[in-house]
Amino acid sequence: MVRWILRRIFYSLTEIAGAIATTLVMPHIIVMGIGAIFSWLGFFIRKSWCALVGAILYCVGVLFFIMYAIFCIPMIILGFIGYANQKKIMKQVN
Repeated sequence: MVRWILRRIFYSLTEIAGAIATTLVMPHIIVMGIGAIFSWLGFFIRKSWCALVGAILYCVGVLFFIMYAIFCIPMIILGFIGYANQKKIMKQVN
């Protein structure tokens, strides 16, 4: 009986910890997802402002969850490089 109660408490604590972890990471995931959408839009419709918004949203996403910064820094750098290159390309086309 005591073992069953302790197991039940442990599972409840595990579920609570999982909910807290999800709550902490969810803003990062949402902002990074929106940033990815803007980056792809910038690529496909050839608008440099979309690429810039995507790169800025990547920066905001890093601020929401600093522990994932090492994985997001390459996306941020490539996002700003893509924005600059796309702006140059669009000037040459026009």
